[in-house]
Amino acid sequence: MSGILMIVFVVFFLLANSIKIVNEYERGVIFRLGRLMGARGPGLFFIIPMAEKMVKISLRTVTFDVTPQEVMTKDNVPIKINAVVWFRVMDPAKAVVTVENYHLATMQLAQTTLRGIAGQFELDQILSERSIVNQQLQHIIDEQTDPWGIKVSIVEIKEVELPDTMKRSMARQAEVERDRRARIINAEGEYQASQKLMEAAKVLATEPIAIQLRFMQTATEIAQEKNATMIFPLPIEILKFFENIKK
Repeated sequence: MSGILMIVFVVFFLLANSIKIVNEYERGVIFRLGRLMGARGPGLFFIIPMAEKMVKISLRTVTFDVTPQEVMTKDNVPIKINAVVWFRVMDPAKAVVTVENYHLATMQLAQTTLRGIAGQFELDQILSERSIVNQQLQHIIDEQTDPWGIKVSIVEIKEVELPDTMKRSMARQAEVERDRRARIINAEGEYQASQKLMEAAKVLATEPIAIQLRFMQTATEIAQEKNATMIFPLPIEILKFFENIKK
């Protein structure tokens, strides 16, 4: 009786180890006696107990943060920079056979590439042209992970930490730039006002009485205030009238 129970237990154990279930987002890499047989799945399938071994690999996109790296930019500014990497396994067999730990290897490769690429750009380029830096990072990392069956789809610089002295210098630079733009706008306004005054003077010069009419219009606006004191200048035309009488 005990022998029958032992046989049933062994058969149950073998069947339990031969049945494998792989999810839709996974693949099972099969090894038979140490040799690669390929990837299977998704769904239910059987393997040969004791002779075959399966390694599950997820095909979902993986995201990880690159540890902040201390980098000296091309213009000799020390910064700390980190990034975010999105990648997924495209060939499960290569990801198992070619590299021992594809996740760790991709992470280490992203760190070294980030340090190397950031050192080739100036600080202003890293801050204002991030898309170019991101594209170059993605291209280099994806090219080096392709033999592992890994596809790096996106690399984005997450944060750039500047020294306090550099932050103060940039704040002063921005303040000076705003003051410069304000002075230019003010000078342009003065220039446009002088042009309009010159045109007005030419118009008034054709009709001398026009300046008196303009004065009366301005006086009417001032007279609306009760505390206003008005002084009327003697019109030049009256003096010309007396000159004509003497003649």
